Amino acid sequence: MLQQTPVTRVLPVWQDWLLRWPDPTALAQAPSGEAVRAWGRLGYPRRALRLHAAATLMANEHDGEVPGSYAALLSLPGVGSYTAAAVAAFAFGCRATVVDTNIRRVHARLISGTALPAPALTAAETRLADHLLPTEPGQSVRWNAAVMELGALICTARSPNCAQCPVQEKCAWLAAGEPAPTYQPKGQAWAGTDRQVRGAVMAVLRAAGTGLQRGLLFAPAHSEHPVGSELARLYRLNAEESQLERAIAGLLTDGLAQATDGGGIALPA
Repeated sequence: MLQQTPVTRVLPVWQDWLLRWPDPTALAQAPSGEAVRAWGRLGYPRRALRLHAAATLMANEHDGEVPGSYAALLSLPGVGSYTAAAVAAFAFGCRATVVDTNIRRVHARLISGTALPAPALTAAETRLADHLLPTEPGQSVRWNAAVMELGALICTARSPNCAQCPVQEKCAWLAAGEPAPTYQPKGQAWAGTDRQVRGAVMAVLRAAGTGLQRGLLFAPAHSEHPVGSELARLYRLNAEESQLERAIAGLLTDGLAQATDGGGIALPA
């Protein structure tokens, strides 16, 4: 849930999720569509499907437990190298190289003397993180957590608080005179995109429960329709029919929705 989503948005959904599904087996026994529905507005809802698939694999092959090794975690659906390393380190105390945006930024400034890391993770950055990681597992876990927090709270992207930094005297970026970034990070567009329309359609399907007629997504429904408020939000986007068709087709292809009898559409069963 925390992948690409702030803690403040994740926390209430995570709390409700664990009350409903306290372990992988409980989640695996629920329909995948219920996982998508409970995901709410966290965005990137394919993560919900992958989490459900990972829970199913854990229930079937790991006795309903989250595996504790990096290799086993990496074999789970939706788990990449960063997530596998983070869970192995912080949940199981393993020595694993965790490289998130905050850690990359600290390494870039402290060691490489650049204002920001490269736009995408490079092999050189991974080698540097491996080299810096302490050998002893307990120290490696504390190192990962400490560098991550340093980047999140002190060595921030826009306004680093260098006066409060505990390693300012060793910082290559400060020693170089705080050179400016070589590029300007760009946020992802949202308004008017296919992603926004997909999200609005997903909100309608979550509210619909058992599904609804596909035509309602294109033609304004009566305000008293059971999912009228979500439909109204969709209509306010003024999306072209072709964009709505792309959004629906994408949701069907990704397994986030399924066609029902009579031309309907619903969350997966």
